Amino acid sequence: MLVSLSIRDVVLIDRLDLALGGGLCVLTGETGAGKSILLDALGLALGCRADAALLRPGAARAVVSAAFEVSHDHPANRILAARAMNAGDGPIVLRRVLGADGRGRAFVNDEPVSVGLLRRLGDALVEVQSQFEQRGLLDTATHRALLDAYGGLSDAAARVAALWRAWRDAIQAREAAAREIEAARREDAYLRHAVAELDALDPRPGEEAALA
Repeated sequence: MLVSLSIRDVVLIDRLDLALGGGLCVLTGETGAGKSILLDALGLALGCRADAALLRPGAARAVVSAAFEVSHDHPANRILAARAMNAGDGPIVLRRVLGADGRGRAFVNDEPVSVGLLRRLGDALVEVQSQFEQRGLLDTATHRALLDAYGGLSDAAARVAALWRAWRDAIQAREAAAREIEAARREDAYLRHAVAELDALDPRPGEEAALA
């Protein structure tokens, strides 16, 4: 659940700290009141494409932070755990900094991350529904998980995924062992060739001085 949104220097907004309570929260206002700016700012924190036009005129940079409170088994926590980033018991804070040149930086709980990871977390945390957009249904990356969940196969799918990873690890280990064996064979052939040349040369003590 989105619990807070902090916006600095985005379009017309100089400084805004918005706290959201539990249950249904509704933002209303007439046309031009700034509702779309709030959505654009939230999208920036969720990893959407950055546009220098979002920067407030005269500002050096724009900063948006969004804090989410989620359960321990939430997909966002699994994404963080897969990258050895532990969210702990506190909220997940997504932060995006946008410079005047259109470039920006992304952070999760004050740890620098890629925009791609920020976007993955954003997709797991927020689903935007508009008149012509149902992101969760149109995104093919979510179809398999939805089908597994509907069929009650999430645990079985997790076991299959673990077995597939073990299979891939075994293949990689076998390939690494084959490379080591081939390297040992090449070294053996070189050493045998070197010994054969030394035997043919048949060096003797004092031979260098006699030849000189």
